[in-house]
Amino acid sequence: MFYAFFFFLLCMRVGELLLAKRNERIVKAMGAKEFGQAHYRWIVLLHVAFLFSFFLEALMKGATLSSWWPFLLPLFFAVQLLRIWALFSLGVFWNTKIFVVPNVIVQKGPYRFLRHPNYVVVVLEIVLIPLLFRAYITAIVFSLLNAYLLSIRISAEEQALATMTNYNEIQKRPRFFPAK
Repeated sequence: MFYAFFFFLLCMRVGELLLAKRNERIVKAMGAKEFGQAHYRWIVLLHVAFLFSFFLEALMKGATLSSWWPFLLPLFFAVQLLRIWALFSLGVFWNTKIFVVPNVIVQKGPYRFLRHPNYVVVVLEIVLIPLLFRAYITAIVFSLLNAYLLSIRISAEEQALATMTNYNEIQKRPRFFPAK
């Protein structure tokens, strides 16, 4: 089960990178400008190190499911549905890098309720994936590292959007949790 799950994760990440590369070409042709290049390498490193750490820690603990798996696995798949919803809502504007097309802001799908649903997905995955296989150290360490990098990333992204769009006029939506 562990190896199949890990292979699933790797396939998802490779697919996302291929999609991001395709989308990059499209939005650049639309006049997109890239932002946040200085921190991007750290985000890539974090995600590669996360997968490596998860793999090693889970193997060291026997690669067996947590006793909480009946709760965690459906939650993981629900998070994947949110990822797919965010991805399809952004369409060609979805990317692992920060690209802003002048005067374009996506406000459909989960982006009607949250400014950063894709980051909610990442935060939840970095907790849920290791917890599924009892990799508690990975969950804690990478949640903290991710929180730090996301604080930089979100600031850069919102600043970029504010310079090239009317982002400041619509930023009344909550960042991570839907408004009541």
